[in-house]
Amino acid sequence: MPMIRPLLSAAGLCLAMSLPAQALDLEQMSEGDRALLREEIRAYLLENPEIIMEAVAVLEQRQSQQQSQNDSDLVQVNAEALFSDSASWVGGNPEGDITLVEFMDYRCSYCRRAHSEVAGLLETDGNIRYVIKEFPILGAESVLASRFAIATLQVAGDDAYKAVHDALMTYSGTMNETGFGRIADTLGLDANKIIAEMNSDAVDRIIADNHALGQRLAISGTPSFVMGHQMLRGYLPQDAMQEIANEIRAN
Repeated sequence: MPMIRPLLSAAGLCLAMSLPAQALDLEQMSEGDRALLREEIRAYLLENPEIIMEAVAVLEQRQSQQQSQNDSDLVQVNAEALFSDSASWVGGNPEGDITLVEFMDYRCSYCRRAHSEVAGLLETDGNIRYVIKEFPILGAESVLASRFAIATLQVAGDDAYKAVHDALMTYSGTMNETGFGRIADTLGLDANKIIAEMNSDAVDRIIADNHALGQRLAISGTPSFVMGHQMLRGYLPQDAMQEIANEIRAN
């Protein structure tokens, strides 16, 4: 109905000379006047079909603007959980002027593609703070991989987590304790201690909190990013992320 109203107004002008003023009130029109108006609208659309696409473009722009505003509101409401969560790993430049938050899943192919793009952004920009939210949504192996990564952070600290995170992003084997043990051994970590931590209450809580946060932000897929106050839903290449960062700084 909203897209038709401009057409009704244009067609209504065509009738203004032939219908009484009160007849242009849709509630007051006779059936004959309604039929005449419908014919005028049909004729107008057939003569000017491009107006339909113009109306659709305007509607899509308004919907996009509204979605951006809704996302911005969601980010602001959940800012503390997004940007100041002490349980999440922080990399890049911890003092950067822009924070980039990524919700990711180790079995997500687009997350794996985004991994190198984010690494390139952090290397070339140098002023971006980066926060990882473990967000396993692609089955049992995803959950196990996130448990292993979070347990590594709990047991061995930031550097070990980063090494495990990078390894899991390129790992092609089955996500299970056997594979995790090999990764830990390769990295010189205490595999038994980390695996023992995987089912701890602390790890349970972090995954549950991240899922709850994702639900509040209406995140249904990975990767999903937050940069500044913007939600960036889906994979983005490095140059697109850099452009958004530049726009945020400019404003």
